Amino acid sequence: MKFFHTADWHLGKLVQGVYMTNDQSYILEKFIQAVEEEQPDAVIIAGDLYDRAVPPTEAVHLLDETLGKIVLELNIPVLAIAGNHDSPSRLDFGSKILRENGLHIAGNLSEPIRPVVLHDAYGEVHVYLIPYCDPSIVRHVFGNDTVRTHNDAMKIIIQHIEASMDPNARHVFVGHAFVTPYGEREANTSESERPLSIGGSEYVEADLFHSFHYTALGHLHQAHYVKRKEIRYAGSPLKYSISEENHRKGFFIVNVDGEGEVEIEKQLLLPKREMRTVEGALDELLQLPMNEDYVFIKLTDETPVLSPMEKLRSVYPNAMHVERKTFFTTPGASEKEKMVERTKMSDMELFEAFYKEVKGEAPDEETVKLFQDTLHDLLTEQDDTKDATHTLQ
Repeated sequence: MKFFHTADWHLGKLVQGVYMTNDQSYILEKFIQAVEEEQPDAVIIAGDLYDRAVPPTEAVHLLDETLGKIVLELNIPVLAIAGNHDSPSRLDFGSKILRENGLHIAGNLSEPIRPVVLHDAYGEVHVYLIPYCDPSIVRHVFGNDTVRTHNDAMKIIIQHIEASMDPNARHVFVGHAFVTPYGEREANTSESERPLSIGGSEYVEADLFHSFHYTALGHLHQAHYVKRKEIRYAGSPLKYSISEENHRKGFFIVNVDGEGEVEIEKQLLLPKREMRTVEGALDELLQLPMNEDYVFIKLTDETPVLSPMEKLRSVYPNAMHVERKTFFTTPGASEKEKMVERTKMSDMELFEAFYKEVKGEAPDEETVKLFQDTLHDLLTEQDDTKDATHTLQ
């Protein structure tokens, strides 16, 4: 049995005010090409098809076109679940009719849990589609008041599945959760992931999935396995924040043999535009050739720059963010310096203290003179305004 494992498409995603729909369309076209070439027995999408409960029209059309090509034109079943960004009822709509054409989407959790049954030369593969749901939903569905955390909820769900498992079949679990080796937070997270709950109640222990030959997960955007190679996050097909800059995006090709042994291959997807950090002085960056990547720019200029984004977009038209690079201080400030009350400091003293804190050194004479002139002009302007106001009165 060969299937593709993908997740976290987040169609309709908005990054720094930019809709990613064109980039998503491009990357999904690459994904469809891979499906056509590899001819898997099924495609698994482990949640977050959309980025929000009510997605933009363009996102709905893109999902419709993508699933239509895979299911109707290529005749390859798609097995998908709702993630924490999706609307369960929206994805559940028409699911019975769609199922007859090979599109299996689980939006809401219901009891009893029945698997989607796939067949190959070795027999049956049972795929359990478990959509994301809050512990309160699991508590209600199974009538168990002891469910309080996501780990409690997953434990109840899996116990229910295990009670009716066919020992002659191979078993695949599809879920959308924060699974970690020991039910504790781990490092494979990014800024674009929405927390499932507050505190540690969102974490799920990897050992709960020991009964399954493969566990296809969604939610975390970096592809990786958890504790053992058969428990995996596919990651998102595109970078959705600069914290994902070093991720290698793609999907997994999973082969399950007759004994349930699994072979996994990572296939990369190359985006239309990269998302990366660019660092340098403004004058240096403006000399570079034009580039359409999504860039987050760190300027190393020591002095303020007027309208930097406007200038930088002549080279980087898709620049998403620009900031001055922070120069951190070195420890060693005296206790006397730390004890000075800022409210008692003059404007000049405040400036010198701020400059030293940011740059790690005192301002030179030219910088002090520039600040004094600017401050003088500002105070003069304020005085003129006050005089004008007094005259009017």
